[in-house]
Amino acid sequence: MCGIAGVFHFGDRPSQPVDPATLVRMRDRMIHRGPDGEGLWTSEHGRVGLAFRRLSILDLSEQALQPMANEDGRVRITFNGEIYNHLDLRRQLVAAGHTFRTDHSDTEVIVHGYEEWGIEGLLQRLEGMFGIAIWDDRSQRLHLVRDRIGIKPVYWSWVAGERLLWASEIKGILAHPEAPRGVEHRALLHYLTFMTTPAPLTMFEGVFKLPAGHRLEVAVGGVPSVHRWWDLAASGSQLFTETDEHFYIQEIQRLLEGSVERHMMSDVPYGAFLSGGVDSSTNVALMKKYSDRTVHTFTVGFSDHTHLNELEHADRVAKLFGTQHHQVLIQESDMLGYLDQLVHTQDEPLADWVCIPLYFVSKLVRDSGVTVVQVGEGSDEQFCGYGSYMAYLKLQDRYARAYRLLPKALQRAGAGLVRKAAGRKLGLAPYAELLERIARDREVFWTGAHVFNDDLKHRLIPEATAVPSSIPPQVLAAGLIPPEVLATDSFAIVQAQRAGAERLLPSADYLSRMTYAEFQTRLPELLLMRVDKVTMSTSIESRVPFLDHNLVAFSFRIPQAMKTRHGVSKYLMKKVAESYLPHDLVHRKKMGFAAPMSQWLQGDFGARVEAELLASPLFQAPYFNRDRIAEMLREHRSGRLDNSTQIWTLYNVAAWHRHWFGTA
Repeated sequence: MCGIAGVFHFGDRPSQPVDPATLVRMRDRMIHRGPDGEGLWTSEHGRVGLAFRRLSILDLSEQALQPMANEDGRVRITFNGEIYNHLDLRRQLVAAGHTFRTDHSDTEVIVHGYEEWGIEGLLQRLEGMFGIAIWDDRSQRLHLVRDRIGIKPVYWSWVAGERLLWASEIKGILAHPEAPRGVEHRALLHYLTFMTTPAPLTMFEGVFKLPAGHRLEVAVGGVPSVHRWWDLAASGSQLFTETDEHFYIQEIQRLLEGSVERHMMSDVPYGAFLSGGVDSSTNVALMKKYSDRTVHTFTVGFSDHTHLNELEHADRVAKLFGTQHHQVLIQESDMLGYLDQLVHTQDEPLADWVCIPLYFVSKLVRDSGVTVVQVGEGSDEQFCGYGSYMAYLKLQDRYARAYRLLPKALQRAGAGLVRKAAGRKLGLAPYAELLERIARDREVFWTGAHVFNDDLKHRLIPEATAVPSSIPPQVLAAGLIPPEVLATDSFAIVQAQRAGAERLLPSADYLSRMTYAEFQTRLPELLLMRVDKVTMSTSIESRVPFLDHNLVAFSFRIPQAMKTRHGVSKYLMKKVAESYLPHDLVHRKKMGFAAPMSQWLQGDFGARVEAELLASPLFQAPYFNRDRIAEMLREHRSGRLDNSTQIWTLYNVAAWHRHWFGTA
């Protein structure tokens, strides 16, 4: 795992060559991503420069240092991630006549693979997580690539009409003197809906992220273009029709075991986050099965709010499989001491307070001498593991379909009545939103991380259309930004995702459409970015075996009826887990990774948050309703209503604005 950065002057007549000192600043702003080594290369003609920070995981020799070149130096690469099938690809490339300098570097496989198969042929063969920059001096062309699922980030910016900047983190781009500095207000609107900014937007104007499964290409004298090279819904023509659950259980088991075994590829000590839940426990069981070394396990709990702890379950699993177990307890004072660092680490707001315990357990990993850790992200999204998913399926099946049979006039009238009642009884607000969506022919499910619904957002920003976009004209003219993210209404994004799923997989059922939506925004831009940013801030590499793309492509085609058989959430994954874990552990009530933010916000920390929100220049803009913000704070601190998610979402963006723009 590493950090990459670079600059490409692609204009016909670059005004100046790439400055090595600037590249060093961009690179070293991300030193946490690679404290073990560094690399720098600039081309003779001065058009392009590549920079690299190294976290040594695989092939620890100096020969594996990046930027790396092919035999004649005409192809150069920087790469962040891991390629789990690199040994198989190396054998194919050696047989094709390629000569390798390294013993087992996966980076060199990418270099020769690009030579042999071209960019598309290479990407279709790679299995792993990656952010890649390839410079081809022969074609004078740059390629930036993000992996299929979006496990690793790639950010870019187009400045002065002729230069492309890129990095593994936004802070790397901001180290360039020409990097834009400002708020992208379209991203802010969507952030309030999704808890994160949907790709390709970021909260910084003029800074963008490659969506999962996309690549950017630009040649000298050309214009950058973005291409989708992998799509979840295109991985199969239709859902499976098999009704024997053993078919699914056996194939999931086969794919998962293979994935966990490949993900343990490492020349340094490895471990796993362990909560004692189904996913982390299954992962540990399989690591123990395939490991010839000690498996370290790590868990975090709270000393001030013990009701959230799963320490005893984690300890039980650790003893069951004989791991070397580590745990850390944190409290409110630890959270307070970490907040400023969190804002810097995230780059842009990620409104998930799980980042706080995640940091302390990641630090525990590093302090224990372990560099690689496996995590359980992606299982719930694939196998319907959230209670909220089951609730949405029930709403869609039992109520939404019936309500849509009513005349439109009655639908709208019913929605209006419930909306009016919700003004007096706040608990009715979700039902008012549901009926409003149905009456307007909108999707019931938007995301599993929905913060401000339409009504709440309109009360916070009464004139949403007044929020301007600051996307550079040349970026818009090049067609690099899809039209749905330019809309002020976040439903445009939901609608585009649904249309994509139905176009590529016409047989998609409702759960399949929900899963597809989660793999477009929530999973890659919130859950995986919190893992990447927080774990890398402590200089450890996180791996996600449940997100092996072969497993994902298979699970996506499993019909809803099999994933929720007998009305049980995560039915198939639980059946798989029964092969490795005690029955009572598999079927205990799901707790989930959490933090006591609701309680923290009712005390002194809540007063601090209130002061910062009401004083933030970001919310002084005339289109923000500051009275509504104050009302939300009063409701929460009085105990009348739990507004912790909305308050934390607003606090994150206010703290981000203060940190990056130097305002209180």
